Amino acid sequence: MVYLTRKEHFNAAHRLYVAHWPDEQNEAVFGPCANTNFHGHNFDLYVTVKGEPDPDTGFILNAKELGRLMREHIVARFDHKNLNLDVDDFADRQPSTENFVKVIWKRLAPHLPPGTLFRVRLFETENIYADYFGD
Repeated sequence: MVYLTRKEHFNAAHRLYVAHWPDEQNEAVFGPCANTNFHGHNFDLYVTVKGEPDPDTGFILNAKELGRLMREHIVARFDHKNLNLDVDDFADRQPSTENFVKVIWKRLAPHLPPGTLFRVRLFETENIYADYFGD
């Protein structure tokens, strides 16, 4: 089995908070991420596909096509958006990095050959990232 990873980049803002909690509790749990004016991140998205290389092309999946799909279905949807206000994917869930990787998987998987999507990795900062391998 061979694994191929493609990287794309986008920017988005969010706020982590629980609406029915008092401000003090949100600040204690989420720190500056609970800022009422939101805050932004420069996200790095890594999508890994798996499979055996095609005997003619040597590709699992054309990396150029994978990049196009990532830009079309993920970057165009989330880039320069406020995840709390502009994106219906987070209408009923916290826009944490952990939830974000699951949303990305759900949006991207239908556009890839069945069984090829292996991992979605999203860096929120250089020190924090989440991986999702599907359900």
